[in-house]
Amino acid sequence: MTSSPTDNKATNVVWHEASVNRDSRAHQRGHRSAILWFTGLSGAGKSTLANAVNEQLFQRGLATYVLDGDNVRHGLCKDLGFSDADREENIRRIGEVAKLFLDAGVITLTAFVSPFRADRERARALVEPGDFIEIHCAAELAVCEQRDPKGLYAKARAGVIKEFTGISSPYEAPESPELRVDTGGSLEENVAQVISHLEGQGLIAAG
Repeated sequence: MTSSPTDNKATNVVWHEASVNRDSRAHQRGHRSAILWFTGLSGAGKSTLANAVNEQLFQRGLATYVLDGDNVRHGLCKDLGFSDADREENIRRIGEVAKLFLDAGVITLTAFVSPFRADRERARALVEPGDFIEIHCAAELAVCEQRDPKGLYAKARAGVIKEFTGISSPYEAPESPELRVDTGGSLEENVAQVISHLEGQGLIAAG
């Protein structure tokens, strides 16, 4: 009898402990790594804010990387759709990738709608307390629809896009995020708010 490829799934594997670890990288670079998880409705400004914060951190000489929802779906997650099950798998993969970046000593900024609390909590549970900073980009639905930078809300309202978050699929806002940012306002103020939080937590040195 021939075994299927899934018969031995997740067996016979052992985690290899590298000689250069996260603490070594933090010492070399002079800063801790962390996951900054930007969540919010489409059009809330997650990618815009994550990239603007990333620029500020990069200018300070810190090791950073942005994992963007659309970019990841061009490669790692291009086989996934937007059903609840596919959304869950999308966030599971991102959580695992972000964990690897964390171990690599990189401040990792993720910009994903990530609409379900349970999925975000599973991503948080992958790492140690204090390593996961949930940032709720809290723009109102009306503001997001008015922006509609990709024309997605218009298509969702017309029934062209099914299972669209905020219209035909729910968004479960964080109940107790580390940081809630009103992204309906000034980007400069939003960036300052995030940077101030990171400084206050001792993740980065005060500028």
